[in-house]
Amino acid sequence: MEYSYPFSTDWSTTEIIDVVTFFEGIEQAYEKGIKREDMLARYRRFKEIVPSQSEEKTVFREFEEVSGYVSYKVVKLTKELENGKIIKM
Repeated sequence: MEYSYPFSTDWSTTEIIDVVTFFEGIEQAYEKGIKREDMLARYRRFKEIVPSQSEEKTVFREFEEVSGYVSYKVVKLTKELENGKIIKM
């Protein structure tokens, strides 16, 4: 896919890379599947960078507008599934 990932100019280069890695996990969940543990680890790191619920919603909405992928649904399923499961949207 060719689009820009949402990010803040306040984030460090490492944080930007980690947020992009999180959104790549969202893409994987839609396209071929991703292990629950991998997605959960990516989300936990994302929440360290974006702790605010309102900022999370804004970043999720920006990503959905450019990609068509709904991050909230993947995160919700990640939290609901048992360990060892693969998330496939």
